[in-house]
Amino acid sequence: MVRYVLSFLVLLILGYGSPAMGASAENASPKEDYYELHKVLVDALDQVDRYYVKEVDRRELVEAAIEGILEKLDPYSAYIKPKDMPEFRTTVEAEFGGIGIQISVDDGKLKVISPLVGTPAYRAGVIAGDHIVEIDGKDTKGISLTEAVRRLKGKAGTKVSLTVVHPDSKKRVKLDIAREIIHVETVLGDLRKEDDSWNYFIKPEEHIGYIRITGFSRSTARELRKVLEDLKKDGIRALILDLRFNPGGLLNSAIEISDLFVSQGRIVSTKGRSSPERAWEAEKEGTFEGFPMAVLVNRYSASASEIVSACLQDHKRAVVIGERTWGKGSVQNVIDLEGGKSLLKLTTASYCRPNGKNIHRFQDAKDGEEWGVTPGEGFRIRLGDAEIVTLMRVRRERDIVKPHLSKEDESDPPDDKSTNGDATDGDATNGNAANDDLPGDDSAKPDRDATEGSGASEKPEKPEKLEKPEKPEEPEKSEDPPFIDRQLQKAIEYLSGELARRK
Repeated sequence: MVRYVLSFLVLLILGYGSPAMGASAENASPKEDYYELHKVLVDALDQVDRYYVKEVDRRELVEAAIEGILEKLDPYSAYIKPKDMPEFRTTVEAEFGGIGIQISVDDGKLKVISPLVGTPAYRAGVIAGDHIVEIDGKDTKGISLTEAVRRLKGKAGTKVSLTVVHPDSKKRVKLDIAREIIHVETVLGDLRKEDDSWNYFIKPEEHIGYIRITGFSRSTARELRKVLEDLKKDGIRALILDLRFNPGGLLNSAIEISDLFVSQGRIVSTKGRSSPERAWEAEKEGTFEGFPMAVLVNRYSASASEIVSACLQDHKRAVVIGERTWGKGSVQNVIDLEGGKSLLKLTTASYCRPNGKNIHRFQDAKDGEEWGVTPGEGFRIRLGDAEIVTLMRVRRERDIVKPHLSKEDESDPPDDKSTNGDATDGDATNGNAANDDLPGDDSAKPDRDATEGSGASEKPEKPEKLEKPEKPEEPEKSEDPPFIDRQLQKAIEYLSGELARRK
């Protein structure tokens, strides 16, 4: 019985009823042994199930067989197990049931990086730097990030109880928060305003806008259109579209976003061995035109972000600045298995940019071959690994929602020495040369305050002052120089030049 069950499952996986299986001896073909190969796999599974020294779960055997098959294909084809379905749905939809906080585990302590604006956690008073000491009455000391996420997530409408310690406080505060469907924002600006909304102008005096897209979800195009409409009302004259570190997302989202900036012509096409060629064309209605654009990409820009940048580059709608992109231009079809209990994500086609050239980097591709999206001459700026790490840290600090201090907090400001205790992070946050005209960002403070709240910030004793020092005291050496985002700086310089030229 086991043998027949395994046989049935494997035949379903490998394409039961394919033409090759029905080939007669008279019509011999290279695929005539397909059925025999199926039998080999079934026999192997059967032998393991019957005689392996330890009992093995049959489902695990079949899932391992599926995964083994997919490993021979490409990195993007995958089997989504039933237990992984919720996480997969969350990734695609950019929505989940929870309270809306970004968290990390630091030295065994569960800390809040930032609440998401407008979420239950935000409304309940959770702030950046909070130490979550209990979840539903259970201690979080030594908790893993995976376990913390599991406890915090849940069905919308259910409640979770958090006990937190705010920065610069030792008092425990209990918060009962009702979970909701959380939408993760994917259209961000450069700095937050006082009300925690985004400022989408990076050079207000020149009306240069800045929009950062972190992923392509179902709502990204709708959100982007709203931001563009607001910028248009405010007199936008140029735009930077930052797609760095963007891993991609939904094809339809990339097409809709490209169509926002291109009024006619090919956006993207797909070609596959067993699927007909498809193409998507731009429509003039609703297009945002009349201003120069720069698109920022790097080696971590992939998939949907490559479709958008390639489209805008080929139509000469924008210059692409940065470095050659990842080269993930393959199309995955999501196929239901077991009536939707599990999924097969299978590569079935590859993308072609408007000029017909390939985007995907195949496993044997050489650097000199055509793949990905490459900035034009004069716009190729590759950041070193250390710069990449610093850029990611600076960007994360800018994303943090600042704590809103109560009157009691405002009347008792922290000691100067404590305020300057994280000078490196503070300088990195405030020192982006491309943003010198913007207000400073104190988003590094919550992390510092959380450290101080643990008792690590007691005032050091002041050294005795010498009456007659032999030498004048040398000024303190400055910390690391302010971080300059060279790719962003280049975009601003280019757009400023374009605006000056068009006057």
